[in-house]
Amino acid sequence: MIKSKTIVLIAAAGFALTSCQSTPKSTPVPSGKSAALLAMEQVAISAHKCWIASKDPAFKQYQMANELNSFSGTPRFLLVPAKHYGGKPLLVVQAQGNSSRVDVFGPLMNDPLGARIGSDIARWQTGNPACAATA
Repeated sequence: MIKSKTIVLIAAAGFALTSCQSTPKSTPVPSGKSAALLAMEQVAISAHKCWIASKDPAFKQYQMANELNSFSGTPRFLLVPAKHYGGKPLLVVQAQGNSSRVDVFGPLMNDPLGARIGSDIARWQTGNPACAATA
């Protein structure tokens, strides 16, 4: 008899927990990706393809560290020294929240390579995935 009462109590507790965990219909469910993430995915894919995967000599001494799945609402990627992955970022490319504006900063922007980085990022942000600017 004690065994059957225990089973009934466990079943009742399970039902109570299940009903507490259901999501009320008034709770908004996130739909899709933020504008920042969409913009950064587009830019990061092109940057990897054009700078890293193509073995572009100008970027040979760097590697990309993707942080697109940031829970802070700031998806970004970094360029770090190729031989020191955990090193200080030399370039940060990021977007925030619901903005599709991409910010670029870091020591490489003050380097002669900075002008190229800026024009590449601006082109990729508009949806043009080309590796080089066309005349």
